[in-house]
Amino acid sequence: MPTSFPRFKASGNWPRAYGGRRATLRQETSGANVCKTLILGAKQHKVARMSPAQNAKSIVQDHYAALANATPDTVAEVLGVRMAPDGIWRGVHPFNTQTGPAAAADVFWAPFLRSFSSVQRREDIFFAAQNSIHDKTFVWTCSMGHLMGLFDAPFLGIPATQKIAMLRYAEFNRVEEGRIVETAFFCDILHMMAQAGVRPFAHQTAAHLVQPGPRTHDGVLLQAHDPAEGAKTLHLINRMIGSIDAANTAPKSLTPREEMQENWHDDMLWWGPEGIGATYTIERYIAQHQQPFRKGMANRAFNGHLCRMAEGQYGAFFGWPNLTLTNNNGFMGLPPCQTRVDMRVVDVYRREGDKLAENWVFIDMLHFLKMQGVDVLADLKG
Repeated sequence: MPTSFPRFKASGNWPRAYGGRRATLRQETSGANVCKTLILGAKQHKVARMSPAQNAKSIVQDHYAALANATPDTVAEVLGVRMAPDGIWRGVHPFNTQTGPAAAADVFWAPFLRSFSSVQRREDIFFAAQNSIHDKTFVWTCSMGHLMGLFDAPFLGIPATQKIAMLRYAEFNRVEEGRIVETAFFCDILHMMAQAGVRPFAHQTAAHLVQPGPRTHDGVLLQAHDPAEGAKTLHLINRMIGSIDAANTAPKSLTPREEMQENWHDDMLWWGPEGIGATYTIERYIAQHQQPFRKGMANRAFNGHLCRMAEGQYGAFFGWPNLTLTNNNGFMGLPPCQTRVDMRVVDVYRREGDKLAENWVFIDMLHFLKMQGVDVLADLKG
């Protein structure tokens, strides 16, 4: 076999099973690169024969690997390789709902990459499953962790620190015919502001800290897991949601602790968003979040979820919005406000045995606050 080959360029349309995308291969002089190309083709053929959930995992993980090398100038092109041209991208305020990879790059990714250098995705949880509500044949992935980088230039008016910063995120991607057709990207901007020394809420009832992943360190599910375990997790999440609905609409027959103990371990961990904070054990969760929330917020209406799913011992959901309610008695240090406001929420769960052990929560706080007349970003820039 010759040790070198002439330079060539080959391109063509990939079959739909491989994502229906146009691929371009460049060969320089190394015979090893030819082997790489052959291996890549075999790998793609294997991906095409995976289950829909495993195929979705492979596509999204390749998507994340490509994003790791993107720059502000190339990120739109990188997103466009696996994201459908008319894909829906939802982000927290001020990013909101966008259509297509160029728009997603323009509102979030390019500005973020201009402000943060040497970005790493520190992924703590990753899994995939079919949606259990609405269009049940749709497969979604869920990724959660931090985008870590050096905060070198202002972002959304938040002053740069020249230090490490960790942007909490949770992202859902719906994959169809090899393309990402829908994304929900939640990030905790208030949490990042606190790292830069900007704290709009002095009345936070629970703790600010950079939040770790699962206590068990087993949240990245790259391999397929027993469907029966995912069914147990989903059943428990559904039961917990039913318990909350019952507590909101019926006379209270249980104490808050008894209500929680039906579905949660006593040493549960609730990793809440900045403005509320993180808390530990049922007792502290009740004191530091549940009681202030139930006392402050009234007339809660549940709007449903766009996605609710589980794999193994992990499950998650998000809505757009999940809840509509009224800040009747003051919440998060805000005065009462009679305007009906929305909460766009992500919950990610870890089940241990027959109860929930950990819960990571993301709320589009800037949107929730802006609906009450508090524009955090405008105040910061002003």
